[in-house]
Amino acid sequence: MRTDDFDYPLASELIAQTPIVSRDQSRLLVARRADGSLIDHRFSDLVDFLREGDVLVLNDSRVIPARLHARRVGSGGSVEVLLLRRLDDEVWETLVRPAKRIRVGEMVELVDGAGEWSGVTGQIVGAGERGVRLIRFPPGAPLSRLGSVALPPYIHAPLSDGERYQTVYARPEGSVAAPTAGLHFTAGLLETIAAKGVVCRFVTLHIGLDTFRPVEEDDPAEHSIHREYGILTPEVAGELTRARREGRRIVCVGTTSVRVVEAAAQAGPPGGVHPIDGWVDLFIMPGYRFRMVDAMVTNFHLPRSTLLMLVAAFAGRDFVLDAYREAAARGYRFYSFGDAMLIL
Repeated sequence: MRTDDFDYPLASELIAQTPIVSRDQSRLLVARRADGSLIDHRFSDLVDFLREGDVLVLNDSRVIPARLHARRVGSGGSVEVLLLRRLDDEVWETLVRPAKRIRVGEMVELVDGAGEWSGVTGQIVGAGERGVRLIRFPPGAPLSRLGSVALPPYIHAPLSDGERYQTVYARPEGSVAAPTAGLHFTAGLLETIAAKGVVCRFVTLHIGLDTFRPVEEDDPAEHSIHREYGILTPEVAGELTRARREGRRIVCVGTTSVRVVEAAAQAGPPGGVHPIDGWVDLFIMPGYRFRMVDAMVTNFHLPRSTLLMLVAAFAGRDFVLDAYREAAARGYRFYSFGDAMLIL
């Protein structure tokens, strides 16, 4: 298996630049593994494919205003800082651009929207590969007030309403990027789903660095996936364990929910789930044996990404790439603000 096996061409006009007006009116490609069928629907039709007793698992992480602008103390050179994850009360792991000249010990001043010094200065206290820097900020520094939401680099259109890059059920802050499969849900659709007798449960995975990094190694097994903080409560663990024992389906919304649920299943007894409150670094690629997930709602992912590899592990590489080719031919919109798939 090679990373090239997960590459595919895509016309740039199919990369969604803005969200559609009504979240649940995006398109939904229903892909059935049993017979290979690919059927067009609207996302609001999802309820028709769910059964009473199904457990729908959603990631409730909220996107933080992670993009900060700064300048180097001394030279005054411009620096962009992307917050990735908080390591303690003062230190953040970040991506810094340009990174080559930013060395450990150097100071950077955060600037406000007018380009003026905000009063917050950070110090580079560690360095990693490919632009990663550890920065210590003063306790209580108003990073949220100074930052803005970091849209993916393939989105070039400005976002008029920042809440459109949040799910309607987002709660704990911590993600650099949105769990995009959840962007299609409305409060009304969730109510309709619950009224059918579907059990909706929330997990948390704060999305980090791997969202911004394609797999660069020729052999994907050599890729080191970034750790992300996950929470799956004892109550949710109990619900998932009961569902498995009772033969009810577990339907995960997004690859992030899949990773949390499967990590919890790996930590639990056979057929069960163990609660999680800690770092998750599970890399799912073809050959992985799924323990809990029966169906998946997911967006269309970038080539050569760990997300595409996870979906291929679940549904089969050839089936997924064939579905992607067909979706492109049918004019589906791809990536974060694009359309969705339901894989059954």
